[in-house]
Amino acid sequence: MSSAAILQGKHAVVFGAGGSIGAAVAKQFAAEGAEVFLSGRTKANVDAVAREIAAMEGRAHPAVLDALDAGAVGEYLDGIAQQSGRIDVVFNAIGPLPSDYGNGKRAVDLPVDEFMVPLMTVVKSQFITAAAAARRMVPQRSGVIIFLTGSTARGHVAGGSAIGTAFGAIETFMENLAFEISPSGVRSVCLRTTANVDSGAIQRTMDIMAAKSGGAREQLIAGIASLNFLKVPASISDTAKAVAFLASDQARLFTGTVVNSSAGAALD
Repeated sequence: MSSAAILQGKHAVVFGAGGSIGAAVAKQFAAEGAEVFLSGRTKANVDAVAREIAAMEGRAHPAVLDALDAGAVGEYLDGIAQQSGRIDVVFNAIGPLPSDYGNGKRAVDLPVDEFMVPLMTVVKSQFITAAAAARRMVPQRSGVIIFLTGSTARGHVAGGSAIGTAFGAIETFMENLAFEISPSGVRSVCLRTTANVDSGAIQRTMDIMAAKSGGAREQLIAGIASLNFLKVPASISDTAKAVAFLASDQARLFTGTVVNSSAGAALD
């Protein structure tokens, strides 16, 4: 933990903590002093993250949870509130497997069932967890709900129709939620990234694209980096640090906004 930990004393909840981005954010929260409540569908993955946090002398509580089950999410957050007294931060990192939703297919070639997958998983889960968090944060008149989207929200990536539509919906929901709950002292904010090339989802996507094109994964990753102004690949560490900042009191005026961390890959 750093001497100037920006989340000292906070109670942070991470859904999808067993994935690469969720795990990185959870560890960054812990490094900044937060007590972290981890959940995911695979016990071994969530337990592994909890052990890593414990090894760095952080505090973590793993749990198995389906973030598409509204009742289970509500009970889970109630348990955390009862144990800790309050919930300060909620972040949801869940997402579908790229192979499940036709990632890389143009809209004219995309079956409707594949198009709907991100809407029925990512958007549905974000609504469930954010609404449940808001119900518990508004009475305490504090807290922050952080969403995560990507550059495909702006429609500048061929073959990104399904996930891009889901990201756009999340950004709009975030703004509407902020309008409703911010007067109660609860923030709603979104971080928009460019592709985190070391994340599991992007690695799997690159494997799919490489198999279709016959190119090498490394070439595709270099192509992703070339799309932003800095010409460097983004990493899960970049995302985790930005999310931790948004969760902190240093970002107390950030609400109802999309923080663009795409290095220029997706401009408004």
